Amino acid sequence: MPPEIAITTSAFGADGVRAQGQAAWLDLIAAAGASHVEIRAELFTKAPDFAALGAAIRAAGLGCIYSVPLELWPETDAALSPRLPAALAEARLLGADTLKVSLGHYRAAAELAALAPLLTDAGPQLLVENDQTAQGGRIEPLRAFIQAARAAQLLVGLTFDVGNWRWQDEDPLQAARLLGPDVRYLHCKAVRRRAGGLHAVPPEAADLLAWQGLMTHFPSGLRRAIEFPLMGADLLAETRRQVAALRTLDAQVQEARRHG
Repeated sequence: MPPEIAITTSAFGADGVRAQGQAAWLDLIAAAGASHVEIRAELFTKAPDFAALGAAIRAAGLGCIYSVPLELWPETDAALSPRLPAALAEARLLGADTLKVSLGHYRAAAELAALAPLLTDAGPQLLVENDQTAQGGRIEPLRAFIQAARAAQLLVGLTFDVGNWRWQDEDPLQAARLLGPDVRYLHCKAVRRRAGGLHAVPPEAADLLAWQGLMTHFPSGLRRAIEFPLMGADLLAETRRQVAALRTLDAQVQEARRHG
């Protein structure tokens, strides 16, 4: 069974997506061979009709992940984000199987008590991503959180963004070793330093090779996503090429397991 491949709508350029709407990209995503679209809350320009967008996603034959720029704990020593219940409800209206958020200022395991009643077997699954901030983009806070969540038997997991570790000078391989078993979703983007700071870019061969080296630390068949810019004269052909590249990331791992 081939791994599931998602494409974030932001990969097509924020300005264009805001102008045309996220539904405008669904057919291209499906035609490129992806299985899922990642809808980005920050790209809505007006209050969306979540049910209608969800119907369009299903009509395109796609699954859905919903990404919201929400920190679970938005301030130090503060309560769980009051935005979380609404984000979970929006994800359900979309038909999303996953809600992706970031950690924020997690401190104590006791804070998890407020999270438990919001999460059910019916979904969506809540995944916490390493973002680009000091509080949510470093290994140790995420490790402390996921260990406490496991001890509390919470239905949460991690999104592993390969590129975001660069913003906090963290080592992706070390992160994969320490967090890998709890990762449920892989965000793929290469990062380069240019004037003005770090920027997400499409992967080169060396990037793909480095990503392959991470795969042994993750669950088999991990869902993965394109979150780097997709562009070119033939956008469909380029998108198909990048989808195919992500599908082969764990080929070496699968081969080793077959001969193990």
